[in-house]
Amino acid sequence: MKISPRAGQPAQYSDLIEVTRLINDYYSGQPNPEIPEQRVAFGTSGHRGSSFDLSFNEGHILAITQAICLYRRENGIDGPLFLGIDTHALSRSAQKTALEALSANGVDVMLAERDNYTPTPVISHAILVYNRGRTTGLSDGIVVTPSHNPPEFGGFKYNPPHGGPAEEKITSWIQAKANEFLEIGLKGVETMRFATALSASTTHRHDYLTSYVEDLENVIDMEAIRASGISLGVDPLGGAGVHYWRPIAERYRLNLKVVNDVIDPTFRFMTLDWDGKIRMDPSSSYAMQSLIGMKDNFDVSFACDTDHDRHGIVTKSSGLLQPNHYLAVCIHYLFTNRPEWKTDTAVGKTVVSSSMIDRVTARLGRKLYEVPVGFKYFVQGLLDGDLGFAGEESAGASFLRRDGLAWTTDKDGIVAALLAAEITAKTKKDPGELYADLTEEFGNPFYDRTDAPANNEQKKMLQTISAENILSTDLAGDKIQSILTKSPGDGNPIGGVKVIAENGWFAARPSGTEQIYKIYAESFQDSAHLARIQAEAETIVGAVLTPASEADTGPKIGETK
Repeated sequence: MKISPRAGQPAQYSDLIEVTRLINDYYSGQPNPEIPEQRVAFGTSGHRGSSFDLSFNEGHILAITQAICLYRRENGIDGPLFLGIDTHALSRSAQKTALEALSANGVDVMLAERDNYTPTPVISHAILVYNRGRTTGLSDGIVVTPSHNPPEFGGFKYNPPHGGPAEEKITSWIQAKANEFLEIGLKGVETMRFATALSASTTHRHDYLTSYVEDLENVIDMEAIRASGISLGVDPLGGAGVHYWRPIAERYRLNLKVVNDVIDPTFRFMTLDWDGKIRMDPSSSYAMQSLIGMKDNFDVSFACDTDHDRHGIVTKSSGLLQPNHYLAVCIHYLFTNRPEWKTDTAVGKTVVSSSMIDRVTARLGRKLYEVPVGFKYFVQGLLDGDLGFAGEESAGASFLRRDGLAWTTDKDGIVAALLAAEITAKTKKDPGELYADLTEEFGNPFYDRTDAPANNEQKKMLQTISAENILSTDLAGDKIQSILTKSPGDGNPIGGVKVIAENGWFAARPSGTEQIYKIYAESFQDSAHLARIQAEAETIVGAVLTPASEADTGPKIGETK
């Protein structure tokens, strides 16, 4: 990845979006379903796009919401729908559109009191709390968020009654039905005026904040944090949890300071990410420069992304922890400090997460459950209490309540952040120091993700690659031990390939949005060995993709077609 010379610097006026034009385009833009980029497309976290390029407009939201209503009807889901939004500029408009369609379809909708923003994990928590003990009248939810993506983006995702991200068979159905509505000019989409929908008997107010905050003591040892008196800093990055942190501090009497409580749809307070764009990514050292600069002001500090499903942990000892490092610390701590969890509760990780997790899990005597990229693969394990912890290398995680029952089945950046406080309070070491301890026992891995060019045909080939396509027998001086195209945990295709040797591995997966494929690599030797793995990974995968190297099936990065 080419790092912008402005990465890590404060955003300037020229970096900011025109909010008024963005919202006007949302209502006035008419997507053309014959253009692939303007159709409804559910990725790993719902439909995302921008009204600037006709990929996130009123028509998309009407079509998707009507499709969700039909899905609910066909599957007997007739309980309330919990509807939440983040602080992106398009989120409020999309929420209004969704409510107009939901109300016209007779769906009971739960809106936040005082029209507050609502984090993704809070919606998941609300669904699980409502559905606990029920077999009929089950609830589900919609979260309007593009996660940590730049300010011009909008996002719309559906969580069925299990509370987590919808699985592919559901999103594929909703996507297909929504595109049918776009193709016939939204005929069959039911809607009503927003004022009428807001006052409808099916529209209700729900105190998401109180319900979630008062339950936190059942997943985090809040008393230990309070009693320790450790100083905590939090930067909500202008996201949906901005109004949650002070009530958390007050309810549990924590020594916690919110260092930035500004809500601004331009996110002008951010420092620029690696590519010179505004992006609210708490795992990026470029986007997190403001909080990193305050690391010595607190015993531990943390941030969450715009919908608060991802976390970033900043410590005095190490600055911003790499996500994989913190996941390993969490696993080691939780499975030695949650005595009420079942003895056979397993650890969940994605195939592209660090092998440090494998070594820590083995040392704990726990089963490792390794799945493809996507939190949806952890949902059932968390719901059943079979997974004590589930985490992704992209700084998303959730874990069980202290009694071993499900907390959320979607990523929860708030509890991941508060766990850093609990760990620091109870061990007298911050997570950075604890990770250093783990490296003393298990070795110090070197991990990185890079990109390589790939056209559409090559990406399709990589998506369906088989182990037989890999002709190499060695990787960076070691014999290749295994080649995976399906995950060991659940047997699902990983949408690429993972090649494992004794002292390192790499995985390659195609990007869903750009003309590239991603190479994840790790070495347990040194940075030079990692670089060798990365170079050989590109050679190994490139040999497979060569037959399609001349194909020109789409625009290159930065181009339009």
